[in-house]
Amino acid sequence: MPPHSHPQAHICSNCNGHASVAITLGGRDRHGHLRIITANCPACHGTGTSRRSTTGEGTRA
Repeated sequence: MPPHSHPQAHICSNCNGHASVAITLGGRDRHGHLRIITANCPACHGTGTSRRSTTGEGTRA
């Protein structure tokens, strides 16, 4: 028997799998560190994958 396989996750179509980015705000703080914020993809919430829909194209009724 073949081994069990898990369904593959689909890559988010909005961010193409690059779900989180670090953005520098420019300048440094008083300790010399860069000021950075993290922005996540609003569609996948920073996971990089999208859920497979249960109804849609190519499914049987």
